[in-house]
Amino acid sequence: MNSRFRAVGVVLLVWALIYLPALGSIAIKGEEGRRILPAVRMLETGNYIVPRIGSNPYFRKPPLVNWLVAASFAVSSVRNEWTARLPSALAVLAVAIAFVTVARASLGPTGSLIAALIWMTNIGMIEKGRLIEIEALYVSLCGLATIFWLSCWVQKKSPWLIWIPPSIFLGLGLLAKGPTHLVFFYAVVVAVLWRAKDWRLLLHPAHFAALAIILVIPAAWAIPFLHSITTQVAMDKWSSQYTGRLKAIDFKFFSWIQNIPRGLMYFLPWLLLFPFARFSKFHDESHRQLARALAWGIAVPFVAVNLVPGSVARYSMPEIVPASWLLGMIYAGNALQWPRTWTKNDRGWSKVVATFVGIGLAIGVIGYPITAVVLKNRQQVKKAAAEINAHVSANETLYAVNPDYQPVFFYVKAPVKYVSSVKNLPVDARYFLVRTANEAEASTTQKWAPLRAQPLARVRDYSKRELVLFKVAP
Repeated sequence: MNSRFRAVGVVLLVWALIYLPALGSIAIKGEEGRRILPAVRMLETGNYIVPRIGSNPYFRKPPLVNWLVAASFAVSSVRNEWTARLPSALAVLAVAIAFVTVARASLGPTGSLIAALIWMTNIGMIEKGRLIEIEALYVSLCGLATIFWLSCWVQKKSPWLIWIPPSIFLGLGLLAKGPTHLVFFYAVVVAVLWRAKDWRLLLHPAHFAALAIILVIPAAWAIPFLHSITTQVAMDKWSSQYTGRLKAIDFKFFSWIQNIPRGLMYFLPWLLLFPFARFSKFHDESHRQLARALAWGIAVPFVAVNLVPGSVARYSMPEIVPASWLLGMIYAGNALQWPRTWTKNDRGWSKVVATFVGIGLAIGVIGYPITAVVLKNRQQVKKAAAEINAHVSANETLYAVNPDYQPVFFYVKAPVKYVSSVKNLPVDARYFLVRTANEAEASTTQKWAPLRAQPLARVRDYSKRELVLFKVAP
C-alpha cells in the first residue's frame, strides 16, 4: 500500500462501492428539494444570483449547493436523483483523495489511507454523502481546509502555504452554509498552536491575507444578491438563522439533550476505537503533542456547539475530518492498545479496521439497494407527481399558484410556471395547482368566463400537504 497511485485506486474503489449503488433509486426527501428546485429554476431563468423556490426568493442558505446541482444537470444533460446527488458524493471523494495525497507526507502511507477509509465509512458521511443536502458539501469543505492546514503545518511549510489554500475552502464554506465551520477549523488551529507554542503564526501577514480571501469569496455573490432583492428582508432572514438558534426559539429539551449522543453516533463504528487510544505509545514527542492538540480541538467545539439551545447534532459533523486524521495517526503510530484481559496481540487492530470498512461496504453495496427496493412503492412524492402527470401532458404548461416548497414539481413532466396568486394566472392557462387555502378563490373566479376552473385531483406529498389540480374548461 506504499504506492500513492495504489492508495488513490483503493479510495476510488471503496468510494464507488459505498456511494454510487442505488444513489438515484430513492425519491428526493427532506431538505433535498430545497437544493434541487432552485437549481432547476436557475437553469430555466438564467438567474444564478437569487435562488428561488416556487415564486419566492430563498434567503435561508447561500447558493453554492444549488450551483453545483445546476452544474451537474447541465454537464450530464440529465435531471434525476442520481445527477442531483452526485455533487455530495464527489465532495466526499475529494476529501478522501486529499487524505492520501496532500496528507500523505504528514500521516505516512498507512495513516493517510486509514484516515481516508475512516472518513468514507462512518455512518454520518455515508448518510449525508448520498443525499443532496448541505452537510456533505459543507463538512467536506471544512475538512479540506483542515487537511491542507495540518499537512502544511506538520511539514513546516511557508506560512503562505499554511494559510492561503485553506482560506479558499473556508470561503467556499461560507457560500455553502455560513460561518459555523470556522469554529471547528479554528478550534483545531488554536489547539495545535497552543500545544506547539507557535502563536506568532496567527499574526503572520499570510493569515490576514487568508481572512481577506475568506470574506471576498462569499462577497462576490452577496453584493450582487443584495442589489437584486430587498436588502432589509435578506438581512433579517440571515440574522434570524443564527439569532434564532441562540435565542432557543422552538426549543425542545428532549431533542436538545440528545445532541451529544447523536453527534457521537455519526462517527460510528470508528468511535469505538477512541477508548483504546494511548498517546503515550507514540515514539515521537511531536506526535504526542499533535494528538493531544487534536483531541482538545475536537472535543471542545463538539461539546460547545451541541450545547447551544437551538443546535442539532449534525452541526458538529465538521469534527469528522480531524477525528479521522487523529485515528489515522493513532493506527499508524501503533498507539492503540487492547485491554490486557482481552489479548496482547496489537495486530488484532488490522482485523478491527477491516471489519469496520467491511460494514461500510455492506451498507453501500447491499443496504441501499435493498432499501430502494423496499421503498419503491412507498415514495409518496413520486405518486403525487404521477397523478398530476396522468392529467397534464408534457406539452401543456402547468401553473403553480404560490406553491411554497413542493418537491413534487421535480417529477412533474409538464413545464411549470409560477405565479403569486390566482388573479395573476394568464387568461390562456388551462391547468394550474393551488394550495387548499386558495381552493375557494380558484373555484369561484370569473376570470375565464364563460369557462370556469374545475378541480381534477388532489395530491399529497410525504409531509401530507395538499395541492388541488384545476383545469379550465366548459
